[in-house]
Amino acid sequence: MTDTPNDGGPAYPVLHSIDGNWVKEPLDKYSGMSLRDYFAAAALPGLIVEMKPHNTPENVAHWAYKHAEAMLLERNKIND
Repeated sequence: MTDTPNDGGPAYPVLHSIDGNWVKEPLDKYSGMSLRDYFAAAALPGLIVEMKPHNTPENVAHWAYKHAEAMLLERNKIND
């Protein structure tokens, strides 16, 4: 297992030209949130609603990213 999780690429890729060819990829690595971040943010409301006293914000954030990573894995299975 790698230390860097698959981030799924950009959540909102931008169509732009590289050497005259139109491509959907980030212009640079700071071009916006990743799909992993987007999925984690989408999981947060449900996790927050179910927050128990022992769930710290750090714990909830951890589980949001766990959900995001599971979604990316499932997405890759469907696209294979």
